[in-house]
Amino acid sequence: MNDGVKIGHIFPVKSTPLQASKAAASRATQSTEFQDMLNAKVLKFSHHAEVRMQQRGIKLQPESLTKIMNAVEEAASKGAQDSLIVFRDIAMIVNVPSRTVVTAMDGGQMKSNVFTQIDSAIILS
Repeated sequence: MNDGVKIGHIFPVKSTPLQASKAAASRATQSTEFQDMLNAKVLKFSHHAEVRMQQRGIKLQPESLTKIMNAVEEAASKGAQDSLIVFRDIAMIVNVPSRTVVTAMDGGQMKSNVFTQIDSAIILS
């Protein structure tokens, strides 16, 4: 049996090309919306923040990340752009719209440090 397409034959199609492109666009929109929703719930770390955390021996447990992510969500709901988040003996500067930790420091680096270019601060316990 040869099921190849032959020139000059008409084959039924389930949808027209216009309908198919609309369906593909709808799936792409849904996929983009889903990806945006996922990105909004994920805390990302910049390369700089990852390097600083490794250098300073900062390790975050999953429950700590959950508290920090909830704080970022709260900051976003209030319109924050760049927040200082202090959690125990760790301070992080987070770009709220992109949900990205820009830098992180431990208690030793926090002392006598001036934090600039932030519009909010969140102190977690």
